[in-house]
Amino acid sequence: MAVQRVTMQDIADSCGLSRNTVSKIFNNRGAVPEATKRMVLEKARELGYRQLPDEEAKEEARTQNIALLARHLPADYHFGTLFAPAFAAQLSRAGYTLTMYELTEEDLAQNRLPESISLEQTAGIVGIELFSRTYLEMICGLSMPAIFADAYAGANATVHHYDLISMENVASAMALTNAVIDSGGWRLGFVGDSSHCNSFHERWIGFNLALERAGLTLDRDLCILEKDGPRYSDPAWLAETLTKMPVLPDGLVCANDYIALHVMTALKQMNVDIPGRVMVSGFDGTPQSAVVEPALTTAQIPATEIGKLAADILLDRIENPDRPYCTIYVNTKPLLRASTTR
Repeated sequence: MAVQRVTMQDIADSCGLSRNTVSKIFNNRGAVPEATKRMVLEKARELGYRQLPDEEAKEEARTQNIALLARHLPADYHFGTLFAPAFAAQLSRAGYTLTMYELTEEDLAQNRLPESISLEQTAGIVGIELFSRTYLEMICGLSMPAIFADAYAGANATVHHYDLISMENVASAMALTNAVIDSGGWRLGFVGDSSHCNSFHERWIGFNLALERAGLTLDRDLCILEKDGPRYSDPAWLAETLTKMPVLPDGLVCANDYIALHVMTALKQMNVDIPGRVMVSGFDGTPQSAVVEPALTTAQIPATEIGKLAADILLDRIENPDRPYCTIYVNTKPLLRASTTR
């Protein structure tokens, strides 16, 4: 009489788990809590399953893939252009490869992963500038090691079950705002959607703190706070918006360099002197900020170092899935240049 062969499905059914979870354990693919691993292995031995994972399989698993998810793959004006290569190089030293996936609007709206991703072949996930709270929560529900670089507005003030790494925003935004104030500006505006992402939100907080400590009052009529979108790269729209203000601000503190450079273009088209009439600051430290005329005051983000550190944190999470989650800020460096110097 033939002996019935025990399958992974039999083990999964006995443990009340999915076959996918059991497969991860026996193929060393993906992260599974240690308690679940022990339960599955004990049940496998009890049922007589012979193909238990061995040390050779564990070593082979070190060549697994890490998935990078982003709404837009790194390009100009994007700190990911330095983050991603540094992140990938650090993973490679540990035996992992990096595959990048560009999410569509539909992926985000439906809280779904890209169709081409295979979770069984994925050891961890890194998200760059994913600003949907529900999407991050969906990823956390996968019970897979994950780290995010920046997040949704207010993520710094919520309890979350993932590792978060970010550039420091508040202190540098205060320093840039103070630079404008110290140069004689007292009517200041902020340009950017403060609810777009956590970094913009924190830069808005830094701007407001600097005003408060200088004894100045926030005037929203001197700010451009519309929802983030392509209009922020349209000098004509920016110029029209500035013209409608009751008075031109002495200084405009912008949420990033991308916005600041287009604001400078708009001011030049309006024949407004920078910094004589309006001072401008950005944030990011892009190469473009150094070559524009006048050179743009900004805050340098150490994107390469953030990429290396993010990889180390994710690798540690893969090895130690039960350690406490962490939120890490990496200091940025204010660069005071001609656009705020009178």
